[in-house]
Amino acid sequence: MKGINRSWLTRSLTRHERAETRGQWRFYRLKDGLCYSSPGIDIGTISILFVLMLVTSPVCAEDAALDGVWSDYWILRFLVNLAGYATIIIPGYLLVQYFKKSSYLETGRGICFPLVKTCVFGSELKAGAQEEPSASSRAEPPEPSFTRQTVKLLACVIGLQASYLTWGVVQERVMTKTYGKTETDPGVKFRDSQFLVFMNRILAVLVAGLCCALSKQPRHGAPMYKYSFASISNILSSWCQYEALKYISFPTQVLAKASKVIPVMLMGKIVSRKSYEYWEYLTAILISAGVSMFLLSNSQNKHPSTVTTFSGIVILAGYILFDSFTSNWQDALFRYKMSSIQMMFGVNLFSCLFTVGSLLEQGAFFQNLTFMIQHPEFAAHAGLLSICSACGQLFIFYTISQFGAAVFTIIMTLRQAFAILLSCLIYGHSVTVVGALGLATVFLSLFLRVYARSRMKSKKRAAQSQAPVQKV
Repeated sequence: MKGINRSWLTRSLTRHERAETRGQWRFYRLKDGLCYSSPGIDIGTISILFVLMLVTSPVCAEDAALDGVWSDYWILRFLVNLAGYATIIIPGYLLVQYFKKSSYLETGRGICFPLVKTCVFGSELKAGAQEEPSASSRAEPPEPSFTRQTVKLLACVIGLQASYLTWGVVQERVMTKTYGKTETDPGVKFRDSQFLVFMNRILAVLVAGLCCALSKQPRHGAPMYKYSFASISNILSSWCQYEALKYISFPTQVLAKASKVIPVMLMGKIVSRKSYEYWEYLTAILISAGVSMFLLSNSQNKHPSTVTTFSGIVILAGYILFDSFTSNWQDALFRYKMSSIQMMFGVNLFSCLFTVGSLLEQGAFFQNLTFMIQHPEFAAHAGLLSICSACGQLFIFYTISQFGAAVFTIIMTLRQAFAILLSCLIYGHSVTVVGALGLATVFLSLFLRVYARSRMKSKKRAAQSQAPVQKV
């Protein structure tokens, strides 16, 4: 069967002839070509696990043979993570429903009442309800000088590029290279993408909490539990982003992220009931064509770092789907009176809760801490990833607030192009002529979207300013 190394399968299973139990996972043994089930495992279970092995390609044949564990298959890791999140989500959902149906807001008292009110009910203040007072009370700030604006813009560009280019290089290093490699020891790869997500979120929530404490923020109105929806999708999208690098090249991942405008549009029609212009559909088609050209050119390239597997495509599709839901749900949450820093704090707070709970339930939290102690280089890389992620989020919010979404989109589009170039230079990825043409098509389409959107906004503002005033 294509993509399955049967000799590796026999060697890896023969290597573990004795039945072995790790945590709650049981394994079976293959001896002399015959399958013997270990205690607690029936033939039906073995058949299901074997089918899963055929569907999901292993991360790396050599590493899987050394590890010999079922956690080398991403679909099982994904399902186990979901089970961990469910142990927190389901009780939380039941509590929220209980408090809502029991009229706790009217009858509740005691020391827990403020906490329950904040988490379940909030103040239910929508932005529209206070739009008029806030607009009238806010004075128009003086127009900043050209030099000051230029310095601000350069600071935003440098901050965003430095944060996310460094983050991309370190991310590829962590997920594709080994640690502890010597002349006699091939080293080991770090496998747990969920722990990296936790590391990023724990620093982000600390930074956001510090910003909320030191700067004046609007009164928070949204029920806290509503952040959990964006948090779960954000965790899963980040997990898919890390996990995909085990199966595809970094340039392919970046290009897929650049093309997420297509599922964002689809999710916008489903979640937010949005309508789009003809040029938005046109650029979406051009982006799809460019991505297809790049992926097809990579499928003909036999370099091991650029082979795109079916598992990688599925994981990338999951990343784009979850990320699209996150952005649309956050748009809906912004209808409450809140700042971007408050959004950052709420989403990352729940992300820390979900990831640390899942890691503890799997027994992986302290294992990963042990890995960090044994490999100081990995600890430095994980810390650098967290710093770049937290600083990058702050630069995103500041850039959008100062210069708008169009300028931010241009900066991030350039960042994606620079990230592909940097990855090719550092890690030796090769790009064919057809692949380069596909890259050019994608990024030109993205710039076309920014240009068309800015023109549309300019026309709307001009039409509003030239609207005739009816005389009485």
